[in-house]
Amino acid sequence: MSAEQVLENLDQTIDWYRTLGTQQQAANEPSDMLFLYDDRQTAAKIMALAFEVARADADILAKAQPAAPDGGADNGVSVQSMTQLKKTFDTQSASVHAELDAARRLLATSRGAARTRASAKLNELQGELDLITTKQGILETMSGFVAHGKGAAADSLKAQIDAMAVAIPAAMAGISATPAGTPGTGTAATPVASAAGAAGLASANLFAGVTATPSATVGRFGLWDLAANALRLSEKAATITAVDARTAQLQDALSQIRERLVDRLKGLSARGDALAAQAASADSSTLNGVHDELDGLAEQFKQISAVLLPLGRELTFLGQYRRNLNNWRTAIDTQYREARTTLLVRLGVVVAILAVLFVAAELWRRAVLRYITDSRRRYQLLLLRRIALWSLVVVVIGVAFASELGSIVTFAGLITAGIAVAMQSVLVSIVGYFFLIGKYGIRVGDRVQIGDVTGEVIDLGLVRMYLMELGGKGSAGPTGRVVAFANSVVFQVSSGLFKQIPGVNFSWRDVVLPLPAGGNHTALKERLLAAVSEALEDYHDEILRQSREIKRTTMSDSAGDPQPQVQLQYSATGVDAHVRYPVTLRHAADIDERVSEALARVIATGSTAATGSTAATG
Repeated sequence: MSAEQVLENLDQTIDWYRTLGTQQQAANEPSDMLFLYDDRQTAAKIMALAFEVARADADILAKAQPAAPDGGADNGVSVQSMTQLKKTFDTQSASVHAELDAARRLLATSRGAARTRASAKLNELQGELDLITTKQGILETMSGFVAHGKGAAADSLKAQIDAMAVAIPAAMAGISATPAGTPGTGTAATPVASAAGAAGLASANLFAGVTATPSATVGRFGLWDLAANALRLSEKAATITAVDARTAQLQDALSQIRERLVDRLKGLSARGDALAAQAASADSSTLNGVHDELDGLAEQFKQISAVLLPLGRELTFLGQYRRNLNNWRTAIDTQYREARTTLLVRLGVVVAILAVLFVAAELWRRAVLRYITDSRRRYQLLLLRRIALWSLVVVVIGVAFASELGSIVTFAGLITAGIAVAMQSVLVSIVGYFFLIGKYGIRVGDRVQIGDVTGEVIDLGLVRMYLMELGGKGSAGPTGRVVAFANSVVFQVSSGLFKQIPGVNFSWRDVVLPLPAGGNHTALKERLLAAVSEALEDYHDEILRQSREIKRTTMSDSAGDPQPQVQLQYSATGVDAHVRYPVTLRHAADIDERVSEALARVIATGSTAATGSTAATG
């Protein structure tokens, strides 16, 4: 191989060796660390053999291409190829710098597992940048030897190989084992070996500090963690597959080189057999030439063997490396199938529990619609069903996705405290709703009085209720305005909430009439009572029914007899008649008008009689 091919092959092997960092990031189980350890040991041997092959190639180039004067022929690595390499390295460096900036921004905004992955990606990119920087330094070193002859290029190749070995701790054994008197190495072998040894010690300390990260699902049961674990195993399997593909590419490249070397050895062997047959019948002068050619063939055979033997061992270790990767991937596939099965089982359990809840809710709904005839009670039970159903659904989903039971309890406590502080008024209104729909609660269509507002309930929500305002004291009809009150009004003492008992829709009216002086007040009282009773005759049955409903609902006799009453009372101006009579709110205006007309006629008649009596007396 030419010097450029040697460096290209060595660079490809170094890039492959960097995949150990990717495997290290993927290894988060104790079993993964065993596979990683085997891969690391095998990769170290492969790298040592790769540098051994490169040095053997450099020795062949040094012996096969003697030094040429300055400005001579091509010296293995042309200016054009180095310029192309420099552009390639500059492009790679700019790309890695851009990825580093993106990784740093992602690390600053990430949390939890995402932050760990971003940190690992940042470390990997930093390693790639260091490698590219090393390559650029090597290229700068190479540029100083371009003007020299081919012998100087061979010496430069060995120096480049040693410089690259410094960045690869696994190659330290190959450098330190190189004798100080080896051509092309000289006294520089000792400091290079020392630097490589220091790098190897740092790498050993780095790997020694790696510990297996416990599985995220140990002691946990949340669907989120199970799904994340399955996804992580899938990504790990993809990573190992990609590393195996890189290894296969390197194995194919080295196999092609090995095939060319084997073909070369076969050619040398055939040529040696031909020379041996020729020597049997050659004269003394020809025999000397055959002997010299056989010596050259032996030297070439030795040089090629020095490359072929470590290359064959390198291919053997690569095969072992791929078998280990295959075993690792098989173990990961087994874990992935188990994780996927566990996830599907847990998901099925959650779906089954939710299905049971919805079926129970549906049965509840049908039972309420079938057996509960009271619309008010039916509405309350259906509302309670809806609240219970979705509360249980939230609890089941929360427990299903929680990593640990303690975490969801803590989280629920914090959420509850935050909601209680931020939505205090809303929560009080929701609680007030259940007070409003109690036994003596209100329903749509009831007439209520809240503070100074009297109205008919047109909507009763979970947080607010809406009233159609009624004029006067509820007897003048709607005003056209809708009033909204928060349900928390039931807890406010100052405003107060007044409503009719369900099925009752009447009220009492009080009227004070001054009686004419000098008349028969007792007879006038009887006439007033008879007039009011006559005015209420059309509504007497309805008022009596509602009175009985009050007694039945409250189980009390305090409602009294719903009959009109007239009481006489002395005042500073004479005698007043206090008239008290019941009215149904729906016909309150009509009843008030009838009673007023009846009372007016009685008072007018009483005034006339009192005037006539006074005149007769006079």
